[in-house]
Order: sequence, then structure tokens, then C-alpha cells
Amino acid sequence: MIVAEGAGIPPVKLACLDLAGTTIGDISMVERAFAEAIATQGIVPGTSAYARAMVHVHRSRGCPKLEVFRGIFPDNEVQAQAANLTFERSYEGALERTGLVPLPGAVEALEKLRDAGVKIALITGFSRSTLGRVLSALGWTDKLDLALCPEDAGRGRPYPDMVLTALLRCGIDDVRHVAVAGDSESDMLCGRRAGASIVAGVLSGVHSRERLLGGGATHILDSIADFPSLALGTDAVAGVTTAG
Repeated sequence: MIVAEGAGIPPVKLACLDLAGTTIGDISMVERAFAEAIATQGIVPGTSAYARAMVHVHRSRGCPKLEVFRGIFPDNEVQAQAANLTFERSYEGALERTGLVPLPGAVEALEKLRDAGVKIALITGFSRSTLGRVLSALGWTDKLDLALCPEDAGRGRPYPDMVLTALLRCGIDDVRHVAVAGDSESDMLCGRRAGASIVAGVLSGVHSRERLLGGGATHILDSIADFPSLALGTDAVAGVTTAG
């Protein structure tokens, strides 16, 4: 199902797509890596501190990982940095053991967008090192124009920097020609703040329809497989709502 806001969408020339929970199915790997990282800093499962920390993790999904840990350890940069390092090692170790699986329809979606002449940028809250491992595991080099992490843009989500950096690097002359897709509230805030004409919340990841709409989603998609039809305007969009 697609829930839409308005009509008259300008032609999309750049698609900015999230990774975890939107195009790749690694939600459990990410959750385990966060849990392991927090545990190394003395916050262990079964405690109220652990429950609070994981609530913060869930609410902050899509944001730079180091910023998430800074939120958990607000007065201790050393702890935040140590937890972030553990997160990266844990996630990359899991990636090496099990690999990554694109979500159903993700590869086909990328191909449809490319065939239509739309530039594709992957944007993520992972570090540059982790993003490099992810891209190597996926083998998507020929399907992308760009892959950005917070280090490439100055600030990560929910700030608009990564989308705007993608726009500049891809030579797009109007933010209204940009479409964003992601599974978290921070993805929606990022897209809205960047001025994208389509900010699509995808229900295959961490946040609910309500959270995505609350973040400013213009459309809600069951999966990334629905995104090309929306971005390219090839199918009618059903289920109109007045989001934000």
C-alpha cells in the first residue's frame, strides 16, 4: 500500500536511499551490535539502564552511530567512542560471517531507477569504514552513483547535509527533483529539511507508520519495491492522507 500526500510531483532525477532496513535486511545485526557495544561499557541486559539505552537506540535509528552513543553516554566521550568502536567491530564481524541480503525488490528497484536515468545515492549512519565493508559485501558498485556517510557531509541525519551533498555531487539543480526513501523518523526529517519532493517512509524497517508520518513522510510504502513506481510516476498512487 502507498499512502500519499498531494500530487503534481516534479520529475525525480536523484534518489537518496537508506541502507539498513530499507534496501538491506540487517536489522537484527545492527541491534545485536548496539547491544554488544553497550554491554562493553557496563550496561548489560536485564537492567533498567540497558532498557533505557535500547529505547534511545530505537528512537535514534538512522542517526550517526557515534551520535547515538553520545546520547547514551552524554558526559563521557571516551565511553561513547569505545562503544562506537565495539559496534563497528561487532557489525563488521557479523557481516563477514553471514554476509548481507538485499531486501526483496531492492536490486530490481535500483535497476529500474538506473534504467530511467535516475541517479542513485545510498546514505547511511554507518562510518566510512563500515560503509565500505557493506558496499564490498553487496557488490552494488555498478548500480550506484554515490554512497555517503556522515563523515562525507559534515553532519548525519536528521540534518539535511547528506541529501544536499548528494544533490551537489550529482549535479542536480533543484531539490524538488530529489526523492528520499528510508525506514526511520530521522530519514524523514532529513528528506524534509533538504526540500525533497518525495520523502517515502518504508515499513520494512524499524519505525512505524505513525513515526514515519510524524517525521514528515509524504508517502508510506510497504517496501522499497514500490519506490520506482512512485518516483517515476508510472503507477497511480492510492490512499491519500494529509501528512504534515
